[in-house]
Amino acid sequence: MSTRPRISTRISAISESATLAVDAKAKAMKAAGRPVIGFGAGEPDFSTPGYIVEAAVEAARDPKNHKYTPAGGLPELKQAIAEKTARDSGFQVEAAQVLVTNGGKQAVYQAFATLLDPGDEVLVVAPYWTTYPEAIKLAGGVQVDVVTDESTGYLASVEQLEAARTERTKVLLFVSPSNPTGAVYSRAEVEAIGRWASEHGLWVVTDEIYEHLVYGGAEFTSIAHYVPADHVVILNGVAKTYAMTGWRVGWMIGPKDVVKAATNLQSHATSNVSNVAQVAALAAVKGDLSAVSEMREAFDRRRQTMVRLLNDIPGVFCPEPKGAFYAYPSVKGVLGKEIRGRRPQTSAELAELILEEAEVAVVPGEAFGTPGYFRLSYALGDQDLAEGVGRIAKLLSEAH
Repeated sequence: MSTRPRISTRISAISESATLAVDAKAKAMKAAGRPVIGFGAGEPDFSTPGYIVEAAVEAARDPKNHKYTPAGGLPELKQAIAEKTARDSGFQVEAAQVLVTNGGKQAVYQAFATLLDPGDEVLVVAPYWTTYPEAIKLAGGVQVDVVTDESTGYLASVEQLEAARTERTKVLLFVSPSNPTGAVYSRAEVEAIGRWASEHGLWVVTDEIYEHLVYGGAEFTSIAHYVPADHVVILNGVAKTYAMTGWRVGWMIGPKDVVKAATNLQSHATSNVSNVAQVAALAAVKGDLSAVSEMREAFDRRRQTMVRLLNDIPGVFCPEPKGAFYAYPSVKGVLGKEIRGRRPQTSAELAELILEEAEVAVVPGEAFGTPGYFRLSYALGDQDLAEGVGRIAKLLSEAH
């Protein structure tokens, strides 16, 4: 028998998506009859707008959509994405700079696979979304964490970024609004970070998937305005803005040579994105933003409710998120205390206890590179939100 491992070292090193794992466990418990409330999944609880669905239905009936199309995306969709980018962020690009991908995750993977050689370093602000480390690792890159906490609202400073930079740093990953924290950088902060990256010749990969989900006085600002156009890659998609997580349409925008190289990769990995989904995405990006306005109003209401309820729990502190649909409270004040005969020492252990005893699913901070925290999505109904946080509060009130 061969002594070689059955699974390659490269693939064995990939961790399961913690957010999807928590969601799957919650759904399995619910299917078994337990009244679990899940705060784990990062998707709107709204249906895709009807006009988008109708566009897809018509597309499915058209024989031209039953065949292969260009690997990089339908030409009309690429043009519409370029126009949508100009409309929403004021950043001008050509259709040739757009690659349509199978969801935002493929855009993330292909961006790093295209830019990185083994040993190249990527500055990543922690807490970070769980997919970034795996995509960087698969590309041979080295992730360098820039750790933030609740004292700054999870915002990184230029000074922190500079302290982490080395001669091997090639890319800054910039995310605003942030998953998992909901942090949003001000225009002045975005400009300062962009100019710093430009000064040091860094590439900037910016994930703008939550661009339309900002609240209060916060505003979305694209860092693409403050770095050279030949050194920025924008990642985006229809999932969050139009409640289209299951349709799997994302995109990357960048210099033509980078997009061409990433398109070559995609041509061998997956070929074109589903044509029916692309036509649905075309209807979405060409339409107005009324659907997201309705969602944003609901998210804003839930955001305020969740933060208030979390901050009423002794030992828990939650900064006010300014974007996306997540809260990221610190639970460090609860760790080590006895709760129903157990003393959870980590946020992962506390999350497990809450799932078992309160039947509420949250994602522990370990998944996002910062133990001692939870991520809770407020993309769920108002009643479930209040009930779920109420269960957590009741359980944690027993801590001593």
